[in-house]
Amino acid sequence: MEWTTITIVLVGLAGLYLIGVFIIKPLKLIFKLVVWVIIGIVLLIVVNLMLSYFGIYIPLNPLTIFTAGILQVPGVILLVLMNYVLL
Repeated sequence: MEWTTITIVLVGLAGLYLIGVFIIKPLKLIFKLVVWVIIGIVLLIVVNLMLSYFGIYIPLNPLTIFTAGILQVPGVILLVLMNYVLL
């Protein structure tokens, strides 16, 4: 093999690696965000079921879902306290 062929193959492999890195990392982040949002929805539904007896209801909208999804349990506690204090 000639050096030019080896260089072309190495540059091609490096290019494939870079393309893979730039495609896979955002997909991982999007997947994590979707999982967090699903967990947030489940947490809000459970809290709404438990606190409906006391008349406390947290609406399901994008802001509350992302707050509960990203912050998890502290986010749900924050939403409950905000709902209790503001209403």
